[in-house]
Amino acid sequence: MTEQHTRSTSPLTREPVRLASVLCLGIFAFVCVAAPGCASEPDPSASTPDPEDRSREVLATAAGHASAATAAETIWTPPRPRSVHERRDERERMVGEILDKSPMVTDAAVLRAMTDAPRHVFVHEQTRRLAYDDTPLPIGLGQTISQPYIVAYMTELLELDSDSRVLEIGTGSGYQAAVLAHLTPHVYTMEIIEPLLERARGLLSEEGYDSVRTRHGDGYFGWPEAGPFDAIIVTCAAGHLPPLLWSQLRPGGRIVIPIGEMTGVQRLVVVQKTADGARTSRTVLPVRFVPMTGRVEQ
Repeated sequence: MTEQHTRSTSPLTREPVRLASVLCLGIFAFVCVAAPGCASEPDPSASTPDPEDRSREVLATAAGHASAATAAETIWTPPRPRSVHERRDERERMVGEILDKSPMVTDAAVLRAMTDAPRHVFVHEQTRRLAYDDTPLPIGLGQTISQPYIVAYMTELLELDSDSRVLEIGTGSGYQAAVLAHLTPHVYTMEIIEPLLERARGLLSEEGYDSVRTRHGDGYFGWPEAGPFDAIIVTCAAGHLPPLLWSQLRPGGRIVIPIGEMTGVQRLVVVQKTADGARTSRTVLPVRFVPMTGRVEQ
């Protein structure tokens, strides 16, 4: 509804009835605009919001917040990957689709990370054309790269800032570690399948993610000498929370992990350590991840 302002050319004393009518109409228009449930007919020329436009709006807001923070103090600068400009329009579309898919992904910094991290670099050439579809993709050796929505949602659940120390269990393609590196320079990632780790390590280096620390090993045991961690993300399914990961979590920290039968649907669980070391957990989503291997299988 468009508000219109009119001005009478007749003296007020000559047309009191007309003036009263105009005032009544003005009051009715105000009430109709303000009152819930009073809506105008939809504009047939209005178009459905473009997901890409929505993502750009969110990213512009994030950039504004970052500029304000920079003006106040010197802050850590996220990496600028070598391929950041390649297929950027596709990433913006992907972020718009994530926004449309669920209200659970709202953190502007996470959405900025998803827009800057070049997912197509971390998938195999045979599936590169599908890199920005919201779907998991095979990366070889029986492993997959998670769909972008799940990557964004799990990242948001970690509640990271630039001071956070985060451990990833299951490097896989290296993409999740790259996304995390846009949020904090303190990223540690482990992979039990050595050929996967070597490939991911090379890609991370080529793209300029120099702050990411990598290690070949069984994630069940964590990375004790690098801890304690503010957050731990497990990108493979376990039947239970590995106790050594819990011991490496700082009080106030959280672990995001798929728990359940390794061959079926699992529960994505957020496990938090309170200030006194107690454990609280909540299930947020049914998921399906490849199983954790190594010590957890025994």
